[in-house]
Amino acid sequence: MDAVNGARWRTSRRSGAQGGDCVEVADNLAGVVLVRDSKDREAGTLSFTPHAWRAFVRHLSDR
Repeated sequence: MDAVNGARWRTSRRSGAQGGDCVEVADNLAGVVLVRDSKDREAGTLSFTPHAWRAFVRHLSDR
């Protein structure tokens, strides 16, 4: 995926206590948010529109 070039990946500040069981997110690219497994970065990425990603995060925050 060409969008991976230039992606700045980050993990949640809360993921430190999880033993590495977390995802990384790149939300610095125009029009796409990328998500990947932090334990297997070469396995591929999921992509979301920024709107869909915000809705997903909002849903999690409401729980």
